[in-house]
Amino acid sequence: MILAAAKPRPLALSLGDPAGIGPEIIAKAWLTLRHDGPAFMVVGDYDAVVAAAGVQSGVAVRRVGGPDLAQTIFEDALPVLDLPLNTPVVAGKPSSSYAGAVIRWIETGVGLALSGGVSGLVTGPIAKAPLYDAGFKFPGHTEFLAELTAGAPYDGERGPVMLLAARDLRVVLVTIHAALAEAIGGLSTDAIVRTGLVAADALRRDFGIARPHLALAALNPHAGEGGALGREEIDIINPAAAQLRELGVSCSDARPADTLFHESARTGYDAAICLYHDQALIPIKTIDFWSGVNVTLGLPIVRTSPDHGVGFDIAGRGLARADSLIAAVRIAGEMAARRDAARPLGR
Repeated sequence: MILAAAKPRPLALSLGDPAGIGPEIIAKAWLTLRHDGPAFMVVGDYDAVVAAAGVQSGVAVRRVGGPDLAQTIFEDALPVLDLPLNTPVVAGKPSSSYAGAVIRWIETGVGLALSGGVSGLVTGPIAKAPLYDAGFKFPGHTEFLAELTAGAPYDGERGPVMLLAARDLRVVLVTIHAALAEAIGGLSTDAIVRTGLVAADALRRDFGIARPHLALAALNPHAGEGGALGREEIDIINPAAAQLRELGVSCSDARPADTLFHESARTGYDAAICLYHDQALIPIKTIDFWSGVNVTLGLPIVRTSPDHGVGFDIAGRGLARADSLIAAVRIAGEMAARRDAARPLGR
């Protein structure tokens, strides 16, 4: 008996802030991906997508009722699950009046991914200030997605952990959206170990790396010079590396951050554990400013996003580049395919 192949599922792509560059880069990404995918369905305001598509030649936009039709029509039209705004959008003009819809779009995308209706979620860029003005309590997408998926079953190491990828570099962050003094003051062995466990599991599960090796960035210059330039490596960071090795994760002791990211160094590890935001983001954006991708590890759903903001200053002018979003869709598609391949038959 020959079993029919499972019908492909598209990704969901939440629109993000409708006054930013999200609608524009989504239209541009569709032009690039329409023939070779992965297919995606926009979750957002149809009129905002149509307005953004109007500055691009050859973009057709169509309302859909769900993922099945989105997969079918993707080559011919950009599919939108229309959850409309209550107020018109002015490109480049942020407003807290959009906040409820932006949150609803993210929640809908997560729900579709948890139910299996879509294969994963790509999130368009959001502006945090308008959301905070409307009462949004989370530092960003990462923490919100962790809350939305907290009750769902997951057999891997639970995150969230933020991974950034660009070309041949992957970095994972122990602390994310925290002031530098707060990040350093709150650094702990347990937090580093947790990050390493989630990263190693996700590199196997989602990136197909059978035996991942992690490099651990030092906090202090020269990795502390044996304590002369700080004791964090001795008291906190290297003990974390030792614990990870005891738990079966290949991880280096603390390595000086100023020698960790050059071309030949990057061949020696699959991901670098970084201790604070800019330690990770500076090398990523230096290596490939336009195409970096943000990946949330340790969730029961696949989630990626472009590694940039809303670009209010250029929104609606046709200037925004879609490189990062295109890369985010491609990585999400690859991750989803690996999870699907590993899923037992019938599930």
